[in-house]
Amino acid sequence: MPSAPLYFDYAATTPVDDRVIETMLACLGREANFGNPASSGHFYGQAARELVEQARKQVAQRVGAHPDDLVWTSGATESNNLALKGVAQGCGEPGHLITSLLEHKAVLDTVAELERQGWTVTRLKPDAAGLIQPDAVHQALREDTRLVSLMAVNNELGTLTDFTAIGALVRAHGALLHVDAAQAVGKVHLDLAEQAVDLMSFSAHKVYGPKGIGALYVGARARPKLYAQMHGGGHERGLRSGTLATHQIVGMGSAFALAGEPGDSEHQHIQALSARLRNGLLALPGVSLNGCPEQRIPHTLNLCIDASGFNSAALACELALSSTSACNSASNAASHVLLALGLDERKARNSVRLSLGRYTKEADVDKAVEVFKRVVLAAATALW
Repeated sequence: MPSAPLYFDYAATTPVDDRVIETMLACLGREANFGNPASSGHFYGQAARELVEQARKQVAQRVGAHPDDLVWTSGATESNNLALKGVAQGCGEPGHLITSLLEHKAVLDTVAELERQGWTVTRLKPDAAGLIQPDAVHQALREDTRLVSLMAVNNELGTLTDFTAIGALVRAHGALLHVDAAQAVGKVHLDLAEQAVDLMSFSAHKVYGPKGIGALYVGARARPKLYAQMHGGGHERGLRSGTLATHQIVGMGSAFALAGEPGDSEHQHIQALSARLRNGLLALPGVSLNGCPEQRIPHTLNLCIDASGFNSAALACELALSSTSACNSASNAASHVLLALGLDERKARNSVRLSLGRYTKEADVDKAVEVFKRVVLAAATALW
């Protein structure tokens, strides 16, 4: 039986850390902490509620927020929907919204829905390096701008948005800033007590936690304007109804508690592996980096292979990687991020994303370079 391909798709999802699994198992089964956190009248519900609130504190501590400012959701997609639709509804009448062409579909599709409801939308183009610059946001602000939504780390490119500088501009203007931080935890310094961010979306499964659980940070400026999108019991201070999944929430809390900061040993390890991988692949003929080479996290590389005979499927038996985001792959369309970057259809389709993580080894990187070398050189000579 053939061996499983090496995993280079951490930006799509991460394996749940064994330490996280242990905390989740303590909430499953009749001998475990299985109670409904909303059942405040007896021991089982109270015990479950204690774990939920402990996890809320763990997430809050990792991102520099107050625990009461976090709302549990099913993931970053729901968090994005709650942030954007909730604020739009809270504004009472349509206004102007700023986002970018580089955003995740969870934001772009939600913004498109608001546009159908009468909102005016400015979709910023990236600069030549694939970045959304603070000045571009500043120039786009209008008197009726109510909301700006930009991601912290681009999920396909790994590039960084200076949301701290952008937040200061947006706050001075009087609008709200929403940041999709699904790819940022453990990779970017987050301190919501200091950074001018009003809403921030998180996901557990991007940081070695379980799928199906996330959170939305709701700052003081956003709270009066945010309307719930799910009703039925008034859970989460009325902002998101539904029975809380204790095991998933505990898993997210544990995962965030284990997540590091830029500069820690795990980050340094990934940085070294990324440099080794990047240098090895960029030495191959026709291979170039998509996106800014400096303003980025080391975890994610997006490469264009400019060889007519190249097909990313040739890598699939040995390397698990992506040609676009996981949410786009089913449509088989070229990446909207790469097209916005200025790549033509062929180059966009000839691009691949490799993302490294906690369990990537040096031998895995060397194997990836070896596989790429074989496939790229074969593609380069295929039409000779």
